[in-house]
Formats: sequence, structure tokens, C-alpha cells
Amino acid sequence: MYFKFLLTFLTLFSVVSINAQDTGVLKGTITTEDGEPIMGANVHIKKLSLGTTSNENGEFILEKITNASYIVEVSYLGYNTIVKKVLISHSETIQNFVLKESSYLLEGVVVTSQKREQKNKDVPIAITSYGTDFIENQGTFEYDALSEYVPGFQVQIQSVNNPGIVIRGITSDSGDSRVEPRVSIFQDGVSISKSRGSVVELYDIERVEVLKGPQGTLFGRGAQIGAMHIIQNKAKNETSGAVKVGYGNYNQVLTTGYYNTPLVDDKLFFRAAAIYNSRDGFIENVSGGDLNGKETLAFRTSFKYLINDNTTLDVIANWQKDTPPGTSFKSGTYAPIGGDTNPNTFADLERGEELGLDRTVYGVTGILKHELNDVWDVTSTTAYRQFDSNEAFDADGTAAPALYFREISKGKQFSEEVRFNFDTDEKFRGFFGGNFFYEDGSQEVPWELDERSFGMLILNPAAFVLNGVPTLLSNIPNDPATFGPIAGAPLSSYNKETNTNFGKNYSGDIFADASYDVTDKLSITLGLRATWENINAAYQVEDAVTPSNLGHLTGNYPNILFASTNGEKIEASDNFLSAVGRFAVNYDVNDNITLFGTAARGRRPNVISVTATETNILSDETVMSYEIGAKSLFLNNRLQFDINAYMYDYANFQTTITKFENGNLISIPEDSGNASSFGFEAATQFAFTKSSSFFANYGYIDASFDDKDSNGNEQALAGNTFRLTPKHSFSFGFNINPKINKNLDFFFRPTYTYKSKVFFEETNLPNISQDGYGILNYKVGLTINKMYELGFYMNNALGKQYIIDAGNTGGAFGIPTFIAGAPRFFGAQLKVKF
Repeated sequence: MYFKFLLTFLTLFSVVSINAQDTGVLKGTITTEDGEPIMGANVHIKKLSLGTTSNENGEFILEKITNASYIVEVSYLGYNTIVKKVLISHSETIQNFVLKESSYLLEGVVVTSQKREQKNKDVPIAITSYGTDFIENQGTFEYDALSEYVPGFQVQIQSVNNPGIVIRGITSDSGDSRVEPRVSIFQDGVSISKSRGSVVELYDIERVEVLKGPQGTLFGRGAQIGAMHIIQNKAKNETSGAVKVGYGNYNQVLTTGYYNTPLVDDKLFFRAAAIYNSRDGFIENVSGGDLNGKETLAFRTSFKYLINDNTTLDVIANWQKDTPPGTSFKSGTYAPIGGDTNPNTFADLERGEELGLDRTVYGVTGILKHELNDVWDVTSTTAYRQFDSNEAFDADGTAAPALYFREISKGKQFSEEVRFNFDTDEKFRGFFGGNFFYEDGSQEVPWELDERSFGMLILNPAAFVLNGVPTLLSNIPNDPATFGPIAGAPLSSYNKETNTNFGKNYSGDIFADASYDVTDKLSITLGLRATWENINAAYQVEDAVTPSNLGHLTGNYPNILFASTNGEKIEASDNFLSAVGRFAVNYDVNDNITLFGTAARGRRPNVISVTATETNILSDETVMSYEIGAKSLFLNNRLQFDINAYMYDYANFQTTITKFENGNLISIPEDSGNASSFGFEAATQFAFTKSSSFFANYGYIDASFDDKDSNGNEQALAGNTFRLTPKHSFSFGFNINPKINKNLDFFFRPTYTYKSKVFFEETNLPNISQDGYGILNYKVGLTINKMYELGFYMNNALGKQYIIDAGNTGGAFGIPTFIAGAPRFFGAQLKVKF
């Protein structure tokens, strides 16, 4: 018995000793050239996804490292990064690092737009990239706020359920489940482009990249004119965290933070992040509640598992709930009692607190990456995503019970992509692979009304609302000469009818993209993507609860607005094959300047338009793009300057115009023929000290419909400017961080943005527009021991009044509505790192 116990003990001791001998510790100090310790420097072993930061004495320690040689990277803002090979061969390895000052790596210098890490300067695409620091410094959590700092990029958000995303004049905003967006929104390599599920809160973000020009080769079938890629922070091999809380006017409440920790040493890591961001509406609704507010709750969890030295698995789960109050579609024709038609003053919209949105978006993404050897790696990205939204809005913008709608949108998708990357470290690099994508969605639009109010709107709009009070027409006027047999027929106090569109699509892609160095200075890039699509569209109308006499006037009896499908779902489907591609040239003038030129073909998929009376297949919308530009990095990465010019030529340009025509409310995509645009952009960043910087950018766009279509016919919209497209836009800002003493830093971050006049409809009606205006924002505060930050912010500091949209559904009935832009917001925030 004693012998067995001794043998077991010796065996366990031997195993522990052997394991102990197989692992070691890396420790050391990080100092400046003057011998001063650097606190907060990052030490990272990429192969192990293992990292830490130095303490107040500049000391660091990494434990339980398997004995081997590793590439260790040490970095700190304002100093040159050191990359060094270190051999871990015994229980304790001591390696000190001395960082040299005067190097500054600006944010956005490194991008992954071509599916590999590269300097922005070396990528033949017009890219704007902002990282964690910029997003944090600006307090940017929404797309529209971020877009103000990206030339050629505009985002209009009526609500998180209804965004308008514009790149170089081309708008992507249709909520129709049958229509593919023109601009792709990606999250960690997965498309989230469908309009009603595309807006997500920007919190705990590693980087956001906005690519301009056709990007079908890189980002798939929806990236006709560009893409935005949101790259979230993943789990890391470190213990860290941060919490930010804030309070502001309009009862603005912010709580956000993250926590990261290893669950199994050097094997399994976990990260959780969350945000709650809410604010009362800034437009009072006399009928109850407020309008144009915000309430978002979101969670994210991610895991990273190091399967072995060459294989990693990331799993990211996102969940977001949005429950803001309603949108202020305020009438520009009829003022509320005691009020006016100014969009920025109080409104009186029917249903009061019933107006608003309830939207849930969630999804799971798995990214499996395996390094086959020093040249090849393979990445598999698998994702499932779903959204469900229900938004109630008053489309006439008054207290009249005439145009109360709901939009109930649902969608789910599954995607799988396998991509092989190669880099010979010599002349040839790129990727190829395949993708499968499935989506199933619907958009249901119930309309509830008081027939007496709607009857007044279509028969006597001048008396629709008098002195703020809705006028009710009890019956069709008793005028047989005008109305025939239905003269004098009664109108009911309540009715409801519903139309629903359905879209179900399957697509498969094969793609390849590669760059070849012809000389040390000249490289060419060629990309191709071939796509098969099975598109299925359907339409159905649920007839009015009570057959309406108004239907005899509009020709839609038993309904009023929506022509009946007799309760049946009208379906259509077809298959399509297509190809897009790009050709690019990069030329390194010297180590600081690169010239590039691209020619690319973009495509928006065919639309199967199904109505109660007809089914049409719209041609795929195509664009040929031509672009030239220059990118530069000077002063040891402290100064970046980019400039580019482009020209687009569109065929079969599709628009969606909502109109009340021949008794029907029509909101379907139409083929408006040919269009073209040209413009140029410039952007710069400059780090004038190791902790302070300046940025500025400018964009010019001339985008309009051509005089004639491809058949030589005059176009109805000839010469009209694209909607939501300012001809001129610019922004600039400073991040000034003077040091007060060893433990205390001051910061001041002012920004100014400007955009010239925009039209909100392709019809370019002068009253459905917003003249040019500028917005001043700033943040000011203190950072204590690099762990605590106390700040005060003010957005729209000058209190500029403006609108973000006009026309809308009310415009289809000749009573356009207007949505006010945000007023002056201010508040205080406290951030703690640990």
C-alpha cells in the first residue's frame, strides 16, 4: 500500500515538474530612452493571444508560457513600436524594452478592408477608418454622428428602424423586404444590410471602416456603391475593463462598459460589453408623450478559444433592444392648437404615447481561423441573425385620425463564408473563396383610420384641420351629380386595412481577389465575384375590416388605399446570374506617397416588384466607377493626407417614390433610367504632439439624373440632384491633451461639421429641402492617472435649428411632414478603467 502511494506521488510530482519545466515566465521593464518608466505600455504575444500592460514602475509579467520562441510586440502611444523575437527556454526570462519617442501611429493607418492587415496608404480604395480612441473621444454611438466625419458619407436616421445611408450620393433606405440595399453594412465580416435591422449601437468597437466605390468583390452583392464595416472588440488573453456613466439634458442617461478575462489560462477568453443609452424626446407631443427620443439597451458576449498554436475560434453574440418614443412627422401645412408649423416646436400627433418603436435585433457569429503554413490561412465565418420591429407613426403630422400606420418588419438570415488567404511575402497575395447567404423577411403595413377624417383629406384638404382641430366628414357629400349613387353614403369612425410584402432570397458567390507587385513600386489588383441568386417576392392585402364607401371613390372597393388581392398572396420568383469586379493600380512614388487608380463594376440585384395588379422584374441596377487618388504618410506616421476624384455612370437606376395616384397609395421601386455623378474628396490627420492631433476632411459631390435614358427618351427626373446629397460637406476637429502634471491631463476636443443644401426627394421640390448649416460640438475634461476620466460635452453648441427629413408619406397626399434635427445636448460623463 505504501509502495503504491509512493509510486503515485512520484508520478504526479514528475508530471508537475515536467509541465513546470515546459512553461516559463516573461518579465521585464519598459522605459524611455531617458530611463523613465512607461506606465500602460502594451505587451503582446500575438501567436498566443496573450497580453498585458506595464504598471506604474514600467514593469510587466506574462506567466505560464510554453517554452518556445515568440514574436513579442511592445507599443505605447507616441513611441515607436518594438517587435522582437524572444526565446522562452527556462522558468523565468527577463527582457527589458526601451521605447524611442517621436513616432506616432495615427488611427486609421492600419485597415483590413482587403481581408488582411495593411496600411491604408497601400490599399487602392478610398477608405476612411476610425478606431476606438476617435469613437470614444467624440462620444459617438450612432451612425449619423460618425458619418459627419467621413467625406462622401451621409446617414439620416428618422428612427433606428428607418435609416437612410448615403455614399457619394447614392441612398440606401428602402424597408421593402424585396429590395436589396445599395450600401452594405457589415459587422465582423457578416452582412447586416437590411434596412430595418442594420442600425446597431457603436460601443466597445475596435474600428469602423467606410469604403467608397463599388465593393462587390470584397463585400458581396449589396455593396454597389460602398460598404461600412464595423469591427467589434473580441475577447483577449488579459484581464481588463472599463465603465462609463453619464447624465445630460432631456434626461439623457448613459451607462456602458466592458469586462475581459481569461477563463482557462492561455486557452479560453471571455469578454462582455453592454450599453444603456436613453434620452427623452425633444419635441413635445400635445396628444401625449414626447417625440424624437432614444432608448437602447444592448449586450455583447464574445469568446476566443485557442484550439492549438495555429487555430483560433471567435464566437460573438449580439442582442439589442430599441424602444424609443415616436418620430415627429410634423405637418408643414396644419399647425397644432396654439402652435405653428415650425418642425422644431411642439406637435400634436394622434395616438400620443402609442407612437414609437419596439425593435429587437440579435445574432451569433462564429469565426474559425486556421494557419495552414507561413503563406496560407483559411477562415470560416458562420452567422445567424434576426430582427423584429414594430413602429407606429402618424403620417399626416396632425391630431387628425387619418393616416395612422404601423410598420411591422421581420427578417432572419443565415450565412456561411469560407475564404483562403495567401501572402508570399514577395510579390503575390490575395484571397479566394465562396459564400452562401439566405434571408427571409416581410414588411407588414397596417393602416387604421377614421373614414370621416380621411374623407375630408381627399375631398376637401383645405378644411382637413382648422385651427388645430380635425374636421370630420360624416358622409360623402350629397351631390349626385359629382358622386353618383354613393352621394350621401355614410362614413364610419373606424376602419383598418393591411398590405404586406415578402422577400425570400438565396444566393451563392465565388470570388477571388489578388495583388501582384510588377515592380518594387508598381502593383496591380484584380478582383472578381460571380453570383447566383434565387429571388422570391410576394404581396398580400388584408381587406378592410368594413367595406368602405370611400373605396368607390378611389377605385379600390372594398378597400380605400390598397387594391385587394382577394386575400391571396401573389408570388413570383426568378433566378439570376451576375458578375462584378475591380481592377486597381498602386504606384509608390516614394516611401511617403502612393498613387492609385481603380475601375470597377457595381451591381444592385434585380427587384421583382409584385402588386395587386401586376408583376414586374426590374433590371439589375449597375454602375461603372472610375477613380484616381493619392495617399500619403509623412513625419514618421504623424501626418496623413489623402485626396481622390471619382466618376460614376449608372444604368437602370432604381428609385422608390411614394405617391397617391388614381386612388392608390403607391410605394414601389421604379426604374428611372440613367444617372451619373462625379466628385472629389480630401482628408488629413496630423499629430502635432504625441498626445494631441488635428483632423479635417472635405467632400464635393455632383450627382444627378441624366437628361435621357439608354433608349434616348427624356427622363422625368432629368437634371435632378440625388436625395440626401449635399454638394459640399466638410468637418474638422482637434484633440488637445496637455499634461498638467505627472498624474493629471487636460483634454479639449472641439469639432465642427458642415453640409450644404440637400433635397429630401428626387423630385427636388424647393420646400422639401434643408439649406446648408454647420454644427459645433465639443468635449472638455480631465484624465487622472490614466484610469479616471471626467468630462463635459455639448453637441450643437450654437443651438442651430434644422430638419433631417421632409416629405415622407404625408407628402404623397400633398401634406408633407418635417422631422426636426437635434437641438443643443449637454451633459457630464465619468469613465473608470480597471
